[in-house]
Amino acid sequence: MASTVLTIPKLQMSSTEGTLAEWLVEDGALVQAGQPIYTLETDKAVQEIEAPVSGRLVQKKPAGETYPVGTEIGEIVAE
Repeated sequence: MASTVLTIPKLQMSSTEGTLAEWLVEDGALVQAGQPIYTLETDKAVQEIEAPVSGRLVQKKPAGETYPVGTEIGEIVAE
């Protein structure tokens, strides 16, 4: 099965890390492309991050932690 890796994005040029504030979708749930799936906090903003593709969400990192930009936090597995 194909999967799409979810990583902490770089929201500002100066960003080196972000806090995975909250998963908005349960682990293992089906998501649709464009659906908000988690909130990301940086030193300047809080932003909802949308699913890039449709499929089943697999959470790999817990909410409430701060991670470096590029850290794999989950994946979406095509159904």
